[in-house]
Amino acid sequence: MALCGLVLVLALTTCHAGPTTQAEPVSEGQGITTLVESFHNPDLGNGWQATGSLDLLYAKRFTIDAFEGGYRLLCLADGNRYLVVPEGAEVPQGISEDIVVLQRPIGDVYLAASDSMCLFDALGSLDAITVSGIERDDWSMASAREAMDSGSIVYGGKYRAPDYELLVSLGVRLAVESTMINHTPEVREKLIELGIPVLTELSSYESEPLARAEWVRLYGVLLDKEQEADAAFRQQVDQVSAVGEEPTGKTVVFFYLNSNGAAVVRRPGDYVTKMIEQAGGTYAFGGLDAAKAGSSSVTVQMEAFFATAKDADVLIYNSSIDGGVSSLDDLLSRNELLSECKAVQTGDVWVTEQDMYQQMLEAGTIISDMHRVLLGQDEGLTYLRRLT
Repeated sequence: MALCGLVLVLALTTCHAGPTTQAEPVSEGQGITTLVESFHNPDLGNGWQATGSLDLLYAKRFTIDAFEGGYRLLCLADGNRYLVVPEGAEVPQGISEDIVVLQRPIGDVYLAASDSMCLFDALGSLDAITVSGIERDDWSMASAREAMDSGSIVYGGKYRAPDYELLVSLGVRLAVESTMINHTPEVREKLIELGIPVLTELSSYESEPLARAEWVRLYGVLLDKEQEADAAFRQQVDQVSAVGEEPTGKTVVFFYLNSNGAAVVRRPGDYVTKMIEQAGGTYAFGGLDAAKAGSSSVTVQMEAFFATAKDADVLIYNSSIDGGVSSLDDLLSRNELLSECKAVQTGDVWVTEQDMYQQMLEAGTIISDMHRVLLGQDEGLTYLRRLT
């Protein structure tokens, strides 16, 4: 996990100076690809030549090109391109019509992508967000709740039904959306019509945990905090490096129980199962037919779940959906069959903290936590705790 090329200082920030056109939203199957050459286009259309590109270690859904004078071009895998113009600088003449201009300093953001809040927070830039598309009580992050309690961030409607009047009145200049916006193209079109450019967060399409974390480097560019972003990302890479590649020989089940009494497990090959593997574990449900899953999770009837889970070394209960469980007895009360599992009998049952899924940047920390769990260590954990 060499870090050569990790620090390429590109001094920038952003905000909006009026979008022209933006590429139509696409689904992962339609147009999101890992082939960078299929979407990386550094040609501004006015003859300017890029002086360099950021050397990404894991992320495959965006690129960053540098131009003289502090101008930077972001290319995203959905086909959209964004030119970051330094504060006080002129928008270059003759650029291609598809390029969305973002004039720094960035601010007055409508944030409807929950994954991105942790990146703004890590860079000390919550003040760049004016409106949240997520309600206060749906934030697991304390800093996000505190910002909404203080009124520095206000709720402005979910991604599918934003309060357009509020966004305009508050001078929102950029909408950062999750890929869910692709299901409501009319909302996206309306935002652009109102002069609010849309940047769709594509980190969920990254297959590697550290690739998701590396999106902090894109936000470092947007927020003029590249050195801070590089340092935050390097810390996560270093934590994974410290874990090493030696398997622990432990099998792991990552699950929760839905309201129908069925177990919901992760699809083989998704980023959570890869974190388990990078922590030195073996995902117990690796034999599921991933091609038929169609999403990040798979629902398994309890009998089939128990057939695999009963012999697993470690059970990790996912608290992000149903609020989690408070104790081992609480978990067993939901299905007594779990008491026959090997991990229950050996005391190797753990639960995630509820904010784990809103901490995209913390991939290395989570992997390190999982590694400690596989070694039976309770100390030093951030996002996991033992159920007793």
